[in-house]
Amino acid sequence: MTETWEVPCSAPWRRALWLSAGLGTAVTGLEAARAIHLGTPPNPWAGIGPLVALLGFAMLHAVSHRVTADADGVHLRSLLRRRHIPWSDISGLRVRRMHTNNWRVPETHRIVVVLRGRRKRLLPLPKCRSAAELPDFEAKLAALRALHRRYAPASAPRTDRVPVVSARTAGRSWAGSLALCALLLAGTGTALAFVPTAEAQKSAWEAAVPCTAATPTAERGECLTTLRAEIERTDANRPKQRSWLYFTEGRPLERLGVSREAALDFEAGDRVELTVWRRGVREVSGAGHVWREHFPGAGDVVMVAAGCLLLAGLPGARILMGLRGRRLPEDEVIPSALPFAGALAGTAGWLLPLCYLHPLDFLASPGVTAWTGGGSALSAGLFAWAWHATRIRRSEAAAGTGTGTGAESGAAAAATGTSKTSAARGTAARGDVFLTARFLEHTDYNPNGFGSHIVLGDGPPAVAPHGGPGRFAVKPLPVERLTVRTVRPLRGGDGEAVPRKWHIAELDDAGTPVRLAAAPADLARIVAELRRHAGTPAEPGV
Repeated sequence: MTETWEVPCSAPWRRALWLSAGLGTAVTGLEAARAIHLGTPPNPWAGIGPLVALLGFAMLHAVSHRVTADADGVHLRSLLRRRHIPWSDISGLRVRRMHTNNWRVPETHRIVVVLRGRRKRLLPLPKCRSAAELPDFEAKLAALRALHRRYAPASAPRTDRVPVVSARTAGRSWAGSLALCALLLAGTGTALAFVPTAEAQKSAWEAAVPCTAATPTAERGECLTTLRAEIERTDANRPKQRSWLYFTEGRPLERLGVSREAALDFEAGDRVELTVWRRGVREVSGAGHVWREHFPGAGDVVMVAAGCLLLAGLPGARILMGLRGRRLPEDEVIPSALPFAGALAGTAGWLLPLCYLHPLDFLASPGVTAWTGGGSALSAGLFAWAWHATRIRRSEAAAGTGTGTGAESGAAAAATGTSKTSAARGTAARGDVFLTARFLEHTDYNPNGFGSHIVLGDGPPAVAPHGGPGRFAVKPLPVERLTVRTVRPLRGGDGEAVPRKWHIAELDDAGTPVRLAAAPADLARIVAELRRHAGTPAEPGV
């Protein structure tokens, strides 16, 4: 008997899409035939036909995806394309968790097929957009895994779980960060290329003198010509929009774009003088007000280039963190690149003013030299701190590859020398300590994410919705049912709400897997306390 796994996609308005595509195509064809037969230009409204047809076919392609899997492999179908991936080319499966900007659908889950050569293929279906769709998504994923285990070659790796890759894990894609970094670096180079032109234009404007009667006509564009005019009305728009001065009888020009402040200062009927340079009005003066066009100089352009370079450091830091975590499992959470963002912000604090005030020589004077040297030393310190703050500790990497007591020992090693410090955190009544921790599953002692702390001390361990003092509203932990299976670093499947530096204790609650998240030092203490109350000896180092 042949097993078949199928995920079709059909929309309730599919007939409407076919109808719109057909009508659009028909309207386009009829209008083209009429124009050819009568020899008249086509009706402009007929352009709606091709647009409707294209939109209809594009949406039909989006909703016509069909994914099936059988003994031969995975089959992908759409309106315009078909593809077959045999099991021999599939080395594994992944789940990609992607965040969206839609508050109704905060994240989606998709299945990724890992091909030979570590290439990946994102399947169009199934998709999970809400917690209500998660059971169906997991059932389809389990069916696909069963087919893969049955028909994949014996050399294909076998795993007990499917790694979940998200934006926080080591296996995330950094192609977008690389493209953004390259784009910003290109912007830096482009801005630097305009530095000589901008500085030359600004210097020429500042050195320009009024034209005289003896100035040749061919050279009058380089000197200043004064014209008289009267303002008919002003149009002051919003701050980020261009404002306008309108002149009486449209002489010497109909209108002139100015800043909002200038449009508010000048009034209708004001007699003004216009200064013309290089065939453009560069200055308006009169009635006690003056407006001058701003010519960006070398300082402005170099500052823009430096800003682009610093912004390129943000995606560059994400690429760097991906490279540092390339030896980790794909679903292991790596440190955030935010410390590098802080270092870049600190660098911007001294570099941008320096670029604006001294764009052409950072060693122009002893004061500027001290500014450059001090800022460079500050940035070096900030980036060294960021590198240290985002390091991937060996104990965490070891815990990620080990299981059982080895992983627990790794977590305990990370907590060495710090458990006494964490014991003083959040102390309540004498003997009670409230440690920040949370269970990731809903249980009878943690209903609907009830708990935010674990209380240890005089009484049995309990889940508390507060940080103390007192044991009011706590729910005791059924320590007789809980068995510690392993302690490991955070993975992509543990959710985005758990801090990156926390670890996970995988527990067995009478046959039901339960996860407990906490800081490494706190988690080591909680695990030891659970073992003590359960009557089982703690593993060495835990």
